[in-house]
Amino acid sequence: MAQRILVVDDEQIIRESLSFILKKEAYDVEEAANGKEALVKHESNPFDIIITDIEMPEMKGVELLRQIRQRTPQALVVIVTAFGSVETAVQALREGAADYILKPINFDDLLYRVKKLCDYHSLIIENALLRQELQRTYDFEQIIGQSIPMKKIFEVIKRVARSEGTVLITGKSGTGKELIARALHYNSQRREKRFVPINCGAIVDTLFESELFGHKKGSFTGATMDKEGLLKVADGGTVFLDEVSEIPIQLQVKLLRALEQKEITPVGMTEPIKIDVRIIAATNRDLRKEIDTGKFRDDLYYRLNVVEIDLPSLKERPEDIPILAQHFLDTFKKQMGKPIQGFANEAMRALLQYQWKGEVRELENVIERSVIFCDEEFVGLEHLPEYMRPAETLSSLSSGHGSLKDAVRGFERQFIQQTLAAYGQNKESAAKALGVSLSSLYRKIEELQIPSR
Repeated sequence: MAQRILVVDDEQIIRESLSFILKKEAYDVEEAANGKEALVKHESNPFDIIITDIEMPEMKGVELLRQIRQRTPQALVVIVTAFGSVETAVQALREGAADYILKPINFDDLLYRVKKLCDYHSLIIENALLRQELQRTYDFEQIIGQSIPMKKIFEVIKRVARSEGTVLITGKSGTGKELIARALHYNSQRREKRFVPINCGAIVDTLFESELFGHKKGSFTGATMDKEGLLKVADGGTVFLDEVSEIPIQLQVKLLRALEQKEITPVGMTEPIKIDVRIIAATNRDLRKEIDTGKFRDDLYYRLNVVEIDLPSLKERPEDIPILAQHFLDTFKKQMGKPIQGFANEAMRALLQYQWKGEVRELENVIERSVIFCDEEFVGLEHLPEYMRPAETLSSLSSGHGSLKDAVRGFERQFIQQTLAAYGQNKESAAKALGVSLSSLYRKIEELQIPSR
């Protein structure tokens, strides 16, 4: 994307000459006749580089420099000065100017300096984005769970993160697919480069090719300037294609070529551009069924599915619900400044009994709501949404006393017993209904000392 440059000078001929030269080099250029006008324009829509004269009415160049540095430290200011004012220019450098240019202006020298500053500005922005990303620790400890299915997931992530292979993450909506993708990126050799998430379901079909691969100015109506595609923006880093099944069928072959040849061709160009990205894709759909119905290419599926990570639902790992609930509670009580210690037994039983159709995302939202409404030491049933409050038979399980661990064990024991009774003690049918393997059910029966009949 072209850098935005503001030319500030009270002499019209100098403004227009500089603008003309810079526009010929495909920069996005605007003009201002004085420092005050320049500051208004910059506050409205910040520029990457400001080229300003020192001596101007309304507001001098040095004052404009100070104002811009206060508001947008990442913007670069170039001072234009006459030979006799070099001392003032040096002072401007001390105050944060990126460079200065002497009059009469040598246009070749100007373009060379602007090009260097543009490269430097891109580096500043990239580093700022990296710092923002790295403030959030996308490590394995951010992926909560101690169940057997999640421990297996952790082992896969540790192995796959060190490789360059494409990864397909599957699972229901809300199971944390993007969190896994970020963990893969930040534990890989690409961690210093960008992680670019793309929600394929949120892009209009007609703009999909332009968003992913970029376009040249004038290649279609509305293409007023060159645009880098997101696959190029992520060069050296990782692209996360969320809801990958939503990519239009006609563009899937182009994505396949990008994966195999490591190159893309922006709209309106004939020469391909080399890229170096790792692709991680995610879907909540069965791509094999999408292939059968002609909505997804089988060759792209096999190229994406070098390694598949299938995230279990909460139904498959109920023992992680208390851990996740406590994690979200700790997060939100800190944000809201509330001294909540934990969950009352009946509230935790309600969380365990509820069928989480929205998975971890829904659980997080419920806990956030509970913290908003809770002004007591423990989150109780009354702080949960009404639709989550259990039936009388389940609420009667609690005496209101005992540890959280005992409450979880007590609920699991009774729930398994009820399920076994419902299926006439047929363990295979009960395991299927519970959403666990037969071996897991036998392990639970032994662990919870459930009598066999």
